[in-house]
Amino acid sequence: MRVVALLATHNAERFVGGCIEHLVRHGVETYVIDNESTDATVETVERFRSRGLAGLETAPRQGAFALRTLLARKEALAATLAADWFIHLDADEIRLPPRSSVTLAEAIAEVDALGYNAINFQEFTFVPTQEAPDHDHPRFRETMRHYYPYLPEHPNRLNAWKRQDAPVDLTSRGGHRIDFVGLAPYPDSFPMRHYLYLSVSHAISKYVERVYDPAAVESGWSRRRAALTADSVTLLSGVELRESSSDDDLDPSDPWLEHPLFRSSGSPPSVGVSH
Repeated sequence: MRVVALLATHNAERFVGGCIEHLVRHGVETYVIDNESTDATVETVERFRSRGLAGLETAPRQGAFALRTLLARKEALAATLAADWFIHLDADEIRLPPRSSVTLAEAIAEVDALGYNAINFQEFTFVPTQEAPDHDHPRFRETMRHYYPYLPEHPNRLNAWKRQDAPVDLTSRGGHRIDFVGLAPYPDSFPMRHYLYLSVSHAISKYVERVYDPAAVESGWSRRRAALTADSVTLLSGVELRESSSDDDLDPSDPWLEHPLFRSSGSPPSVGVSH
């Protein structure tokens, strides 16, 4: 079975090498759409030419982050690439199998054999803390261990799917949910680690200094991210979060309904129900 991750990048040199390396170890190839990076992102991706890189192309940025355009390109690739399954993901995400004894590709094959054609991922968001505020270095996955489970609605990351003969819709829900005729999601979610930002300065460069497509923001896309200011980037204490030492101890109970980074200043975390 061939599984291909569809990855759009822009100045993702902090994450992209580790993301692709992880996918290689888990039997997943990566097709990269680079959105005119000006850092070492493309150079890093090129190192995987003979080891797990299914393709690399450039998408014009035209001065702003246009998510809708990138998602439409992924829809087109899902109709033309020779693969059995696809995963839509970002470079700051690590997608995991439900148990560490199998690879991600093997776990997807098991889901396929059971007759399901889509997989949801439960997000565990890792962030720096007041006590350990700076993880902006290559070993961040070893040192940044505090997280919260994030689930504003279920499913929230239904974005691995079996190749379809008819078009798929990845755009309508901003990449969070794939949709197509005959959708049959696997009932259990796979885990994923999301490294939202590595330090206060990284959050500012990643979100505050990003130029968003005005038309998309006006229609509701990326509105909270676009409204973020440097002064509103604050860190939680580690005592407010959970701590992980392995992929097998991630706790999905009582997930948070919003990311503290993007909520109104001073408001407490909104916690949901267990899933």
